[in-house]
Amino acid sequence: MTVMAERTSHMLVEEFEQIASAAPETVTLEFINGRIEEKCGPDGDHETIIFWLLRQCMQARPDLDLHTSQGLKAGAYRKGRVRPDGSLAPVAHFAGHGEWSDTDGVLMAVEVTSYDAGTDRHDRQEKPAAYAAAGIPVYLLVDRDCCEVVVHTTPAQEKGWYLDIHRTPFGEELTIPEPVGITLDTEILKNYVR
Repeated sequence: MTVMAERTSHMLVEEFEQIASAAPETVTLEFINGRIEEKCGPDGDHETIIFWLLRQCMQARPDLDLHTSQGLKAGAYRKGRVRPDGSLAPVAHFAGHGEWSDTDGVLMAVEVTSYDAGTDRHDRQEKPAAYAAAGIPVYLLVDRDCCEVVVHTTPAQEKGWYLDIHRTPFGEELTIPEPVGITLDTEILKNYVR
């Protein structure tokens, strides 16, 4: 995930969508737990990790696309609006969708931590809760603070959390279970931490 700055609180999703549609192209907004937040630009290592993961997914699963800018309707009753660092879905899955897509068909949401005070709340608490509530089968967190990749599986939608969490230190091999079914060698991720 990239740096986030909280702007206001407790608005309706319809009000958020109106604000987000009027925002300049250089501003990326998300709406989580009734709060509008600005998602600031990522650093070079963050982007390098995303492109590394994109290549891994394309090689292992050419039937899937890793989208890096598609907005998703996530959270309790899909009242949130998030822009994951990556959304893994079948090829052309989002064709014809608008700015905010339902999560049906999304196999995995991806976030990469940033070095900011909001990372714990956003990437480790709010985002997994939103993705679980939306029924996304896998949430992959590349945690640069802890130097580990965390795979969340088996979403308990009604509770808003994942039942299974597996942590793999950078440098070890990691298999992301079905429906993703990709094995990653995480050694290279050691190069992209401070």
